[in-house]
Amino acid sequence: MDKRKYEINIQVATNYVDDQSEPEFDRYVFAYTITIQNLSDTPTQLLRRHWIITDANGKVQEVSGDGVVGKQPTLGPGETYRYSSGAVLETPVGAMQGMYSMHASDGAKFDAPIPPFTLAVPGVLH
Repeated sequence: MDKRKYEINIQVATNYVDDQSEPEFDRYVFAYTITIQNLSDTPTQLLRRHWIITDANGKVQEVSGDGVVGKQPTLGPGETYRYSSGAVLETPVGAMQGMYSMHASDGAKFDAPIPPFTLAVPGVLH
């Protein structure tokens, strides 16, 4: 396999958190688990995150900060890092996307895009 110089693979799994949600008060809680894999030959550290969270009403929240869940993990070639977090929406459907700011051990800085994914209460979307 011919590896690109800086290639980060990002996979997302989502869940609706029924016992923390209050639909009667427009509060829908979602959990997500992100798996980040370094497919390049260069050790790379995740420095920052930037999220764009959009609900079904078009309300946009932007969240930025250092690392993820209080950590700035370094992934060696082929290594994977997995973490879980959550988001609260005012609607039963929404979407998230964003990017991680990365710093490779050779000094290069680059952004790893987080592809858009849907947050939805089960049975709302067909």
